[in-house]
Amino acid sequence: MKVGFINLGCSKNLIDTEVTIGLFKKNGYEIVNNEAKAEIIVINTCGFIDDAKEEAINTILEMAEYKKSKCRYLIVMGCLVQRYGDELIKLIPEVDLFIKIEDYDKLWDKIEDLLKRDIVKNNRNKQSKKITQIQPMPMLKQEEFLNRTITTGTNYAYLKIGEGCSNKCTYCAIPYIRGPFVSRKKEDILEEAKQLAKQGIKELIIIAQDTTKYGVDLYGESKLAELLNQLSQIKEIKWLRFLYAYPEGITDELIEEVANNPKIVHYFDIPIQHIADSILKKMNRRTSKKQIETLLQKIRNKIPDVTLRTSLIVGFPGETKEDFLELLQFVEQAKFDKLGAFTYSKEEGTPAEKLPEQIHGNTKKSRYRQIMALQQTISRQNLEKKLDKIYEVLIEDKTFDGTYYVGRTKQDVPEMDGIVYIKAEGMPSDKVINHFVTCKITGVSAYDLIGKFC
Repeated sequence: MKVGFINLGCSKNLIDTEVTIGLFKKNGYEIVNNEAKAEIIVINTCGFIDDAKEEAINTILEMAEYKKSKCRYLIVMGCLVQRYGDELIKLIPEVDLFIKIEDYDKLWDKIEDLLKRDIVKNNRNKQSKKITQIQPMPMLKQEEFLNRTITTGTNYAYLKIGEGCSNKCTYCAIPYIRGPFVSRKKEDILEEAKQLAKQGIKELIIIAQDTTKYGVDLYGESKLAELLNQLSQIKEIKWLRFLYAYPEGITDELIEEVANNPKIVHYFDIPIQHIADSILKKMNRRTSKKQIETLLQKIRNKIPDVTLRTSLIVGFPGETKEDFLELLQFVEQAKFDKLGAFTYSKEEGTPAEKLPEQIHGNTKKSRYRQIMALQQTISRQNLEKKLDKIYEVLIEDKTFDGTYYVGRTKQDVPEMDGIVYIKAEGMPSDKVINHFVTCKITGVSAYDLIGKFC
């Protein structure tokens, strides 16, 4: 049978989807990119915030319509199922199989039960249970990581080094969905990385819910710097980067490794969420304003050409006008190269859900717009400093009209950050696609660069 996949949510979810694609291919199923042609549709859901949950429900209902024609089985997995699986079973009977994250160690067994023996809609009468404690989730098997089908093209791949989160920020449901942080064994990660390199992958993007926690549960201390060093020794890998580095976990050793290792790009993704100490405390974050400012200065002093990215939450319960103005002033002073902001989402079952002084929706939206308008100006100012400079660019595509090649510098994460448009004139051959070139920056927009071949 033909199988179609829909992945929703983050890059960590994408790896789970790639593993599942690999399982189907291993067992002889044909993968298609058009849901209308699929006899089996698999949806990997996100359940992190309200918008993500709404998108997931709408996608499930949309895909359920295909059961009136070609689709025989609809399978739904991932975070939304882990969080609301028993309710979903009752509410959406069109789905033939829901798979919770806690059952990922039996992932193919459950799928096989459905497809080979038509055991469907299991546990329909199960009563919903409130999660009272966080339990470790089973890790996907090493052979499943090795057999995953890469869906991000031939240039880069995500490499997951851990599962779950132990930080227990008051606004976040991830620990209740995916359990506490569990590290993968170093030898397993290195084995997968070497296999990806042999497949032609040029860039590895290291991910986990908090990459700085890597190794603490297995080895008693963070081993992220050591892991990066060992990954950089894989000959075929040209660029190496890590995301989601919580500020309290960024050590001097890690900064030194980034500064001195030529394969690790000078890029730090540091989700700080806020800067007002009162809000950081309510969020159960483990840093203060002074610690964050000191860390940013330390990184910039050690790595002058570093690219800094962060994420912020506006409208957290109790965020006063003064708190927001403090955050706004900090963004103006810090001048992050990349910044993403989110309005606070009241998540069921999290401690912040019960906090007093919930912020009105219109106020949250207004604060979000102010932050992003300021960041747009800062981003353009930062990019203008790149004018007339030479950069190495990985060419990944061409615009539809053929006028420009499209690529990334090492300072840009795919799908998250800006891109470089390089005029195609003087380079008539498309052989540059999927290769590194040098270009001179001739123009900028708010988030992207324009250049010409050197």
